[in-house]
Amino acid sequence: MLSSTDMRKKAAAEKAAEFIQDGMTIGLGSGSTVYWLIQRIGELVEQGLAVRGIPSSIRTEGWAKECKIPLTDFSQVQSLDLAIDGADEIDPNFNLTKGGGGSLLREKLVDAHAKKLIIIADESKIVPTLGKFPLPVEVVPFGWEVTAQSIANLGATPQLRMRDGNVFVSNNGNYILDCHFQTIANPAELHNQLKLLLGVVETGLFIGMTDTVIIGGDEQIKVLHKNK
Repeated sequence: MLSSTDMRKKAAAEKAAEFIQDGMTIGLGSGSTVYWLIQRIGELVEQGLAVRGIPSSIRTEGWAKECKIPLTDFSQVQSLDLAIDGADEIDPNFNLTKGGGGSLLREKLVDAHAKKLIIIADESKIVPTLGKFPLPVEVVPFGWEVTAQSIANLGATPQLRMRDGNVFVSNNGNYILDCHFQTIANPAELHNQLKLLLGVVETGLFIGMTDTVIIGGDEQIKVLHKNK
């Protein structure tokens, strides 16, 4: 029996799958909501849908292979028809916080090269302002302590991400600093400030990239489109 949260995630993912057309090359995001998307795409492929996917994490790649979804990479394609991904927070302007699973850099590479980006989530991810969820920032391991201090000077409390008693290492061999800003009033400005810091590889702020947000709720599924 699925939990109510999983039911909402599954509903949003299956709605997003309706946007996939035959012949598309798709960016496959990461996270628990994307798991349900992969399952649905696998069913569609089994029914004859011809698509190719580029996964944004090793975990997603494993799910896609289990579901027999054909995969490709950026050595074969330069752009994607569509990317579908999850989020940790979504503000009213469709700015996102991502990276709770640690795949923010690969997710951003995939999402940025898609002609259209759909974000799928349950309604708990909608927030008035980003910042309650700690902002993941991917940094190089060497000198991470001084990089963390530079981030702290911007008003954050950075915490090195650990996993099972060991330092968490991203798919790219980097560390993740979970940065508590409390509130992020200007996501674009903060992203730019962080990117200028020596040692910072990428931030979990996804600014101005999202076209459509699909929210799974208890009563209904909401499909929200960005105002052009």
